[in-house]
Amino acid sequence: MKKLPRILAIVFVTAVGMGNAMGETVNFDAFSPGALPTEWACGVTGSGSSRWTVEPAADAPSKPNVVKQSGVGDFPWCALKGASLADGYVEVKFKALSGRSDQAGGVMWRWKDGNNYYVARANALENNVSLYYTTNGRRNTIKYVDAPVPRNQWHTLRVEFAGTSMKVSLNGKTYIDVQDKRIAGAGAVGLWTKADSVTAFDDFAYGAAAQPK
Repeated sequence: MKKLPRILAIVFVTAVGMGNAMGETVNFDAFSPGALPTEWACGVTGSGSSRWTVEPAADAPSKPNVVKQSGVGDFPWCALKGASLADGYVEVKFKALSGRSDQAGGVMWRWKDGNNYYVARANALENNVSLYYTTNGRRNTIKYVDAPVPRNQWHTLRVEFAGTSMKVSLNGKTYIDVQDKRIAGAGAVGLWTKADSVTAFDDFAYGAAAQPK
């Protein structure tokens, strides 16, 4: 299996799953405050602008830093370009801080570019978890499920994906378990928000095989 690249601010690298599958966690603590480094490509699907910044946070799950998205756009995203996975997992801790139109935190996988990727998100304004595929810049719903997502609290959002199988969990509980084949092959992983969501992220984890629980 192809090894994942090493990048700045890797907290640890641990063997997970079977064979030589590896997982990595980025906690952003080695980054200087300000914009994310060049390993990350950030933008918006649709119109508007994104603003992804490394900032200190007293309640960060792993202190001292988090990444915060505070721009306003249709679907702000930030992808870790060097992480290319076809099957595996992606996970992040997030906290919805504010937003009048939306209060969302999400993760992307099989990201080809800013217009083509899968995304799962949890929404503190709507209290639900949802799964989408985005092709040619258009977001399409696969499934919505009601779930408690209190604002100003840290939550863990996780997706495990292999072939057409996708499982989305929030805080350790699986809410979505579906099959979908619209976006195949390897792609990057990353973070995602919607509209005017102001969202903090920490402990971004990904790997080429699902971590055992």
